[in-house]
Amino acid sequence: MLIISVITIYFILLLVVGRLFTRTTSNDVFFRAEGKSPWYVVAFGMIGASISGVTFISVPGMVISQDMTYLQMCLGFILGYFLVAFVLLPIYYRLHLTTIYTYLGKRLGPRSYTTGSAFFFLSKMAGAAVRFYIVCLLLQTSVFDSLGVPFPLTATMLVLMIWLYTKRGGIKAIVYTDTLQTFVILATLIMILASLISGMDMSAGEAVRVIAENEHSRIFVFDDWTSKQNFWKHFLSGVFVVVVMTGLDQDMMQKNLTCRNLKDAQKNLCSYSFAFVPANLICLSLGVLLLMYSSAHGIPVPERADNLLPGLAATGTLGDTVAILFTIGIVASAFSSADSALTALTTTLTIDIFHRPADETFRKKAHIAVIVLFLICVMAVKEAGSSSVINTIYVLCGYTYGPLLGLFLFSILTPFNLRDRYVPIVCISSPVLCFLLARMAQLYGYAFGYELLMLNGALTFLGCFLLRQKR
Repeated sequence: MLIISVITIYFILLLVVGRLFTRTTSNDVFFRAEGKSPWYVVAFGMIGASISGVTFISVPGMVISQDMTYLQMCLGFILGYFLVAFVLLPIYYRLHLTTIYTYLGKRLGPRSYTTGSAFFFLSKMAGAAVRFYIVCLLLQTSVFDSLGVPFPLTATMLVLMIWLYTKRGGIKAIVYTDTLQTFVILATLIMILASLISGMDMSAGEAVRVIAENEHSRIFVFDDWTSKQNFWKHFLSGVFVVVVMTGLDQDMMQKNLTCRNLKDAQKNLCSYSFAFVPANLICLSLGVLLLMYSSAHGIPVPERADNLLPGLAATGTLGDTVAILFTIGIVASAFSSADSALTALTTTLTIDIFHRPADETFRKKAHIAVIVLFLICVMAVKEAGSSSVINTIYVLCGYTYGPLLGLFLFSILTPFNLRDRYVPIVCISSPVLCFLLARMAQLYGYAFGYELLMLNGALTFLGCFLLRQKR
């Protein structure tokens, strides 16, 4: 009951903050926050939205099979954010866009616009559902099962909470509620780490030393180019993942487009880009300490990497304080990523797919429709399994965001138009061809990792290039 009380109090806080900063409601407020968001508020809030519940659950467990090599990808994130800030943002601000896929319509044509919007809608809905499902499942097994609450009701209650504090203010409410949620996420993560160090009778300095000396502290892999953990695969994949999952993603860019001007938006992205290395270093360090704790207490390492932290924290093995902190952290991170995703999906559905940007009544109905579809998707992934949820999301990203990458690269890097009516065929064929190539490569001992995104984008670009026409 204590955990349920904490979740309830936290939700009330979100409602208060959302209403406090959203005194009026309109489509301009919902979609753009009137273009008045302070850049530093957006930057801090985006940390929480990017971390998500998956980081809490999946990243610590990565050390079991990948050591700390995920940090190679985080280094690539930094370069990716700078590319988004100085290549894509100037285009979006110059055209005064509300949704970034409008650019494809202006540059390439209506089929490209519709195809890009549809691929985003599919990608974001699926990715957000996977992220949200894993948090719902954890809360279900650790809290609600004992109360006899079925999983569908748990998921529905959590999604309704998000709808209640975003239905009026949309992106403006999210800019400020995400600031609160980022603070809660980072504070919780640090407190869990400190509690674990204290429980193992170590000082902070001793913890740093034992982590550095641990066999799972390896970060860089330069000697095996066939490995999924090869540095250049991870680093370049990190660059392109940021370009597509931030720069070509309405969810993340919608917050950036609420800044007062281009310069503020660039300061937001550049400052926020440096948060990923320390945030993920804390998560991976936590994973190393959890493995040491398990070994010292004779606790077997879970078969699924994602169960490493939840198996010890949520069950109370590390103490009731850590269990409560962990629950608060995953709820905050789940809300922070899901609220902006649902708002972005509503924006795309209203503006890009149904072309009703000024219709407030339609936007409210679209928001409810997105909520219902999101719940259906969460139920659909309930039976899915993976040794690492974050790996599943990046693989999904490789297949669904690749066509977006190819379309934007063609529109920005070439002076050509293209035969717009054939674009849907190219964008559907590229992921299918990638899937077949990945299966063929396995026969020769090569395993595609996150670089699948780059291949998919290159194939889409090539398809567009073959359809080119002079302007």
